[in-house]
Amino acid sequence: MISKMGRPLVFFYTFLLTFMVLILTLYSYFYAKNQKKWMLELIHTRMFKLPIIIYIIIIALAVSGIVIVILYISNRKAYGKIEERLQLLASGNYEHQMLSESLMVDVDDVFVTELDKDILAIRNKLVSMSKELQDLNSHPQLVEGESKEELIKEERHRIARELHDSVSQQLFAATMMLSALNEGISELDVPEVVEKQVQMIAGIINTSQSEMRALLLHLRPINLEAKTLKQGIEMLLNELQTKINIELLWNVEDVKLASSIEDNLFRIVQELLSNTLRHAKAKSLEVYLKKMDKTVLLRVVDDGQGFDMSSSKVGSYGLNNIKERVTGMGGTCRIVSFIGQGTSIEIKVPVLEESETID
Repeated sequence: MISKMGRPLVFFYTFLLTFMVLILTLYSYFYAKNQKKWMLELIHTRMFKLPIIIYIIIIALAVSGIVIVILYISNRKAYGKIEERLQLLASGNYEHQMLSESLMVDVDDVFVTELDKDILAIRNKLVSMSKELQDLNSHPQLVEGESKEELIKEERHRIARELHDSVSQQLFAATMMLSALNEGISELDVPEVVEKQVQMIAGIINTSQSEMRALLLHLRPINLEAKTLKQGIEMLLNELQTKINIELLWNVEDVKLASSIEDNLFRIVQELLSNTLRHAKAKSLEVYLKKMDKTVLLRVVDDGQGFDMSSSKVGSYGLNNIKERVTGMGGTCRIVSFIGQGTSIEIKVPVLEESETID
């Protein structure tokens, strides 16, 4: 495509060439008429009160403009498809039909052809890398005979059990005691300030209980076992709905994937739900899972408090963990969040077959 700096040059050279052609044509005409002072004729001869030289300049400018427009349209047709292919690669949609076929353009441009070959080569390398990552991710990393996932799961179960048996029970006991205290306060002549402070303490304990439930949900991973990914996510959402006062909306398709991919997507959903409950303070949450062509799309949206994406936060550990899982599957993760307007997380994972490269 002609660069912005190159367009003025093309315009100037086209104008100059057109102007010279018109001048030579008129020179030939006046020479045939045996007029020696033909240049003066260009100035003195008028048409509609304008000298002929003005019309020559206007015609040269018009031809130059038409040439620029034609070049822009023809190049846009070729490079527009190149841009679309690059956008597909950037979004992780490696299996799109546009990437699996040779670029068909009407412009005979060697540079476009070579660029098209390079894009196909990059696509093949990305597909190969994604396949290797998914294969590597499907084999558990063993530490002293146990996989890393099993060790993490056992430790999380231990912490969740201890929190449930100690902190959670103590919070429940404190709630019961405050409930009884509130009933006694209503019968006694207690200062209003004390009554408000007791109610404030009750509110803090109730909030702590909700956060504890969310934390236990995060620490106690639910295994898919013999369930499909759709059944596992719906079981997780239904369990969440019974414990937390939040509006849930989901549309989860029954997609068939490799077991390692399903496990990772399930863990990601669990992590996202936990992050939303613990940090977002959202009133509603939406979960979508569907398969488009050879790409699985997972999207989670909440109406919580959001966060500033330009600042690094300590609480971003969960999101970093999610990004690592997505990267391990050869996918892409797109996070959009605005303070006070909620957060949207979109994850795309390619579904790769055994042979995916193009000869």
